[in-house]
Formats: sequence, structure tokens, C-alpha cells
Amino acid sequence: MKAIVQRETGASSVLKLAEIDRPEVRPRDVLIRVVACGVCYHDVVVRQGVYRKRVHMPLVPGHEVSGIIIETGTAVRHLKVGDRVCTVQRRSVCGECRHCRSNRETLCEFQEFMGDAHHNGGYAEFVAVAEDCTVRVPDGIPLEQASIVACAIGTQLNAIRDVAKVRLGETVLITGAGGTQGGHGVQVARACGAHVLALASSQAKADAILAIGASGVIVVKHGEDFSKQVREATDGRGVDVVIDNVGAETFHSVRRSLAQGGRWALVGAISGMKVPFNPAELFINGIDMLSAVSCSRSQLEDALKLVSLGMVSPIIASELPLEDAAVAHERLEHGESGGKLLLRIEEATQL
Repeated sequence: MKAIVQRETGASSVLKLAEIDRPEVRPRDVLIRVVACGVCYHDVVVRQGVYRKRVHMPLVPGHEVSGIIIETGTAVRHLKVGDRVCTVQRRSVCGECRHCRSNRETLCEFQEFMGDAHHNGGYAEFVAVAEDCTVRVPDGIPLEQASIVACAIGTQLNAIRDVAKVRLGETVLITGAGGTQGGHGVQVARACGAHVLALASSQAKADAILAIGASGVIVVKHGEDFSKQVREATDGRGVDVVIDNVGAETFHSVRRSLAQGGRWALVGAISGMKVPFNPAELFINGIDMLSAVSCSRSQLEDALKLVSLGMVSPIIASELPLEDAAVAHERLEHGESGGKLLLRIEEATQL
């Protein structure tokens, strides 16, 4: 099969189109003919060498997959050849550790994260994924849209509904709302009944964010303290919840933007930057610092339902052919996407 293979860390040029063997189909696996794979900033930081946990090369990147099952393992019970499916971000989980047994398989101690090790990623014509990490795509949702639902929508659903436990009528601040995670977070928070404030780096992005459901948008430059504007927008009280899709760069502004007893959920903040702070600034004000890691299969099913009902719309900027994976990474690194970038795998160019 054709796949993008990364053999070392470095610039986007380390992503090479190659011919490799199809993945082995284990008893509980399904083999998927990949139609589309999302390009995530996680892929970029793995390529750069910033993120190293469980990373083993050579590898095929990509953990946002949709496609059609062409083969099933001997122990597969619920899926069949011909099913339209999408995946969570993992190739497999153990199903037996304390996290898997408590509906927190995103923290499985023995998980295989798709695209971080060897040839199990979605930048390829075929990928083998455990049945437990795969969900049927409802009729009416194009596979291109389905590919990004787990990472872009399911992760935000995890953060907003299940980790931060956003309640009807609360005020939620979404950082990085002009990006893919934040843009979907605005929609999910609105679907949960929140009054949504969002941050954007330009008026053009602000207009787009308002169009997808934000109640208000604060336009700030990168690195600028926005807490005063947040306080002004909330009559001096601050916000009940922050869904922080940025991390280090917004850390102190976020802390100053939270109301007493607020909840702060970190999502995907893997820039490598470190932030010094005084823990007393959190516990004196009763602030909960939380984190959301990817999404579970049940959360993916719920996210797909939100898309089916029209409550959340996947935001796709453009589709590129498999051989343009490096181009997609460059666009993502330079903030040029304005939505999710997809690799269309179905029609891979000949070597």
C-alpha cells in the first residue's frame, strides 16, 4: 500500500510517500480502506520531536480516520465488511485496566495511539484498528466529515460536557476559537446550553466564530492579556468555565478571567512551553484545573449524533491528496488553515 512514512524528526520534508506492506489484521481488528484522514497539530509536534511519549519510528502519522471496512478479524462481532466507519484516536486499548473499566479508555495504560508508533497511522491507503476503537458512521454524514469528528468534536465534548461539566446558562470562554478545536468547542458549548465567549486573533475570524454560535468574541493579539475584556463582558465576575485550547501562551490571562469556583479544562496544549505560577492563585479562589485527553468510543458516538442532528457542523478548510501531507503540515504550522485539513487517501498518486 501507499503511505506517508516518517523515519526521523524534523521539518515537513521528513514526510515521504512510500510503498509498504498492509498492516496485519489481528483477531479483534478491522481493516479499513481509508477515505480521509484529518491532519492534526499532534501530528506536527510528533514530527518535530516536541511530543515523544510512546513515539517509535519509523511511523505512519495520522489518527483521524474514516473509511470502509474490507476485512474483519476472527474475533470481530459487531462490524462487517462494507460498513462505513470512523475511529477514535487509538488503534487499540486493553479493555481491562482500571481506566478502561471505568469508561476512561482515553487513559488506558496499554493503549496504542494511532500514528505515534510504527505503521499504524491513517496517512495510508489501509489501516487496521481494533473493533472497540471504531464506530459506524450514520447515514447522511459524509466520510470526509466523519474523519475529524473524534478529534475535533469528540475531544471538545469530553472537555465541555464530561470534564468541565458545563451546565445550562453558564458562561464559557473558548480560547483558540479561530482554530479547529476551538471552533468546534464553540458549537459544542452552545449545544450544552452555555453562553459562549470566544477569543480570536482577527476581526475576520471573529465574524466566522459569531456565525457558528458564539455570543461574543474578544479580538486579541497573540500573547496579549485579555482578562480585562473578559471581566468587562461578564460584569466583573469572570467566566464559569474556560476550555483552553492554547495552553502556555494564554495561561495567566485565563487564570485572571475565571470567576471564583471556576473550572479550567486544558485541551491539547502540547507546545512544549513551560509556565511558572503560584498554586495559591488557584486554590484561594477555588479554581479547578482539569484536562481532557482525546475521546472515548461512547463520546465519539455522541459527537456523531450531534452532527446528525445538525447541532454541530464539522469545519473543513480543504482536502489535499496523500502526497501533499507535507504541504498540509506547513499550512497548519503557519496558521493558514481556517478549519480542518484533510488528506484524501482513496486516490493516492502513483509513486
